[in-house]
Amino acid sequence: MSIYERELREILSGNKDVIERVTKSCSEEEKQKYFKIMKKPFIVVRAAGSLGIADIVALRGDISFIVEIKVRKEKEILFSHEGGRLQRKAEEMQKKCTESSTLPVFAYRIKGARGDAWRIFTIEIDGLQGKSKQVNKMVPKLEKTGNGNYIMKWENGMKLSDFIEIVST
Repeated sequence: MSIYERELREILSGNKDVIERVTKSCSEEEKQKYFKIMKKPFIVVRAAGSLGIADIVALRGDISFIVEIKVRKEKEILFSHEGGRLQRKAEEMQKKCTESSTLPVFAYRIKGARGDAWRIFTIEIDGLQGKSKQVNKMVPKLEKTGNGNYIMKWENGMKLSDFIEIVST
């Protein structure tokens, strides 16, 4: 598990020490949103193996979701790169999440960024209910290129602090 996977796992689990460290360069508003997770934290477990459809699973009574974590220096990830492996993985994630009515989340962290360095995305999923359906409607979707491949642009994602506020209300 990378340090960034651990970081996100601990944030979603409501670990105060990690949240304080991560939010040092955040605005006051972002900090307040991050700290909301401490009132309604998730049980977060690492998904077994790197060949699964997600890196972590976040569980809580009112909402659960799977998370694929990406960390880069660049502000854009083309899913067609790496021989299309990321594209196939995203398509498999969409298929499995549709079949199981599970919310898929893509968490994208920029290395060396100040402030809220995480951005959250999802993909369109049919059959979601309750809070999962609401969250899926609110979170930005992965964009597609002219060739139909997914692309994740960091600046178009939802700040993790905003995502936490949504799932904590």
